[in-house]
Amino acid sequence: MANPQRGEAELVIGSQTLTLCLTLGALAEIEALCRPSDTLTAETLLRVLHALARGGGCAIGLAELKALPVKLDDAAEAVAACLGSGLAP
Repeated sequence: MANPQRGEAELVIGSQTLTLCLTLGALAEIEALCRPSDTLTAETLLRVLHALARGGGCAIGLAELKALPVKLDDAAEAVAACLGSGLAP
């Protein structure tokens, strides 16, 4: 179960539940992916999701994640919840 106080969120993809976690490593990866002038693409969203999933302890590879039936709306919501929970005072 995800703990929002730790910057965690959950995403259910098919029969799998991924715990996403905003760690320093994930944050560094996300920062490298998202340049100020870039627009958010589905590819970038999946890479951010991948970084957060690995931060949450999931050993899923990027290619494996891309092969799953990811609903981009659900992924974006989970990523936003994870990132937003890390910003709470």
